[in-house]
Amino acid sequence: MDPLYDRLARELRECIVTGVYGAGERLPGVRTLSRTRGVSVATVLAAYRRLEDDVLIEARPRSGYYVRNRPTKAIPAPARSAPAAQPSPVTGQELVLSLVKASNDPAVVQFGAAVPDPSFLPVRTVERALARAARQHRNRAAAYAFPPGLPELRRQIARRMSAYGCATGADDVVITNGCQEALVLALRAVTRPGDVVAIESPTFYGLLQALDSLQLEALEIPTDPVDGLSLEALQLALERWPVRACIATPNFSNPLGYCMSESRKRRLLTLLGARGVPLIEDDIYGDLGFGPRRPPPCLALSEGTGAEVLYCASFSKTLSPGLRVGWLVPGHHQARVEYLKYVLNMASPTVPQLALADVLHSGGYERHLRTVRSDYARAVGRMIEAVTRHFPAGTRITQPAGGFVVWVELAPQVDSLRLAQLARAEGVSIAPGPIFSATQKYRNFMRLSCACPWHSDVETALARLGTLTANLSIG
Repeated sequence: MDPLYDRLARELRECIVTGVYGAGERLPGVRTLSRTRGVSVATVLAAYRRLEDDVLIEARPRSGYYVRNRPTKAIPAPARSAPAAQPSPVTGQELVLSLVKASNDPAVVQFGAAVPDPSFLPVRTVERALARAARQHRNRAAAYAFPPGLPELRRQIARRMSAYGCATGADDVVITNGCQEALVLALRAVTRPGDVVAIESPTFYGLLQALDSLQLEALEIPTDPVDGLSLEALQLALERWPVRACIATPNFSNPLGYCMSESRKRRLLTLLGARGVPLIEDDIYGDLGFGPRRPPPCLALSEGTGAEVLYCASFSKTLSPGLRVGWLVPGHHQARVEYLKYVLNMASPTVPQLALADVLHSGGYERHLRTVRSDYARAVGRMIEAVTRHFPAGTRITQPAGGFVVWVELAPQVDSLRLAQLARAEGVSIAPGPIFSATQKYRNFMRLSCACPWHSDVETALARLGTLTANLSIG
């Protein structure tokens, strides 16, 4: 159960968000709130400190706690991308390894890799589940869980997917080593070296590396930070080029964070279905929306559209990146995908599968999601506000509807590769824009991960990034 101060902080946060307490208004005094809520003074102080950490309130000497003033002018989002309208091989991904290595360095302030800090994860829940799995299933834990994977985990995944509209059974699910492997297996099932694959632009650099490793050509499609993939541009691309597959993240894409509307998802499916082009759907952030309702994946909307959907997801962003458990629903490519999975690495580790089946069965996953969604929403809000305060005028930033990354457009003369070098020398990691493009576009863009604990070092790092950006814009 959550600490009492945390529950009180959530209630007060809701009052602030809904306008019960407006900007600049004084919150109830500590002793008054202690008396009316029937909690200790220490609990109230801890709740107020939590809201201070979230940059929602501020303490004024000898006066009390007040709702902070929010920026009066919303910072604009970047414009829709405009990549080259022709396929190309993937280049410029060498920087990514150093970026992900920095995520393991405790001395570096992490804005680069989209890896959630352990404070956002149910570490103890997963730890207990792993211990139970090793203790209660000793013989099974020592054996291979050959493709398609452990049946109890596949059943739990199928039940979750059916809850948001997918007609998926346990036998339709293949367990993988994270979502990255699911994407690779899906691509190998429907493409051959030299084929053209349509992708969002900008897109997750891990996907670009997968395309590169499979000798596929990327066709970057303009993508809007609010509406998502341009269906008009995709239609023109399908008419002009021999596209063999399309990969998209319609729910809270990385790095833009958009959520495609259901009507646009259906249009996408109909468009691809008419051309016989399979959609590889990456839904890794689907459970992390900030709204009251989980948006359906394209797979749930595909009936009657003629579209073939290969659905990929994982628990890396919600439960534990280190467990490396994902899954793929490959449709009629099931037999081919199971064989490819076996040839690639025989099986995904057994103990993590047992543990995650336990977490899902016990309801621990849903309980965690109820908390972490609001945690990520606050984290994104803090980041947007800090960028608004610390970065030069003219900076643009996305307003994601879920997930925990933001995409930042800097002045045209700012080279984000150079910015990344300067920031790294000062102990700050960012993800420069060119690694999100097959052709190294977006040189004046960067992605920031918001899934970090908020403290003075983070605020200082963002202020320093803002100063470095300002210097580069005039240098």
